[in-house]
Amino acid sequence: MAFCNMCGAQIADGTTTCAACAGRTAGTPPAAAASGMTDNMAGMLAYITFIPAIVFLATAPYNQSRFVRFHSYQSIFFSVAVFAIQVLLSILTFVPFLILLTGPLHLLVFLGAVIIWIILLLKANQGQMFKLPVIGDLAEKQAG
Repeated sequence: MAFCNMCGAQIADGTTTCAACAGRTAGTPPAAAASGMTDNMAGMLAYITFIPAIVFLATAPYNQSRFVRFHSYQSIFFSVAVFAIQVLLSILTFVPFLILLTGPLHLLVFLGAVIIWIILLLKANQGQMFKLPVIGDLAEKQAG
């Protein structure tokens, strides 16, 4: 299943233009922005930390690309979710004997976040709008 880079609508595999907006599809390379950075590179850089994601949301021409906005919002929401889970686990370590449980959970959350982060980087670089289960829906709503 492919998505249009401009409007995010589902499109049939193998098509070159979107029926909804007549934009390019995920199968074709995204157009370069005014600074020379392509949308897929900007989407990938949004996942490095949440700071480039905020910069992309605040500056033109990146804030006009639905693809870059989606990946920027998903990056921010993913970072906040991982941080919140780690804080919750840290709070639970103060309960006696729960450190035996939360210690390995910290490691599992970290490893899982790194694996998901790598997948998100690769999918954005390939020009795909890969959605995480809950966070992706929120990002899609925010991206418009």
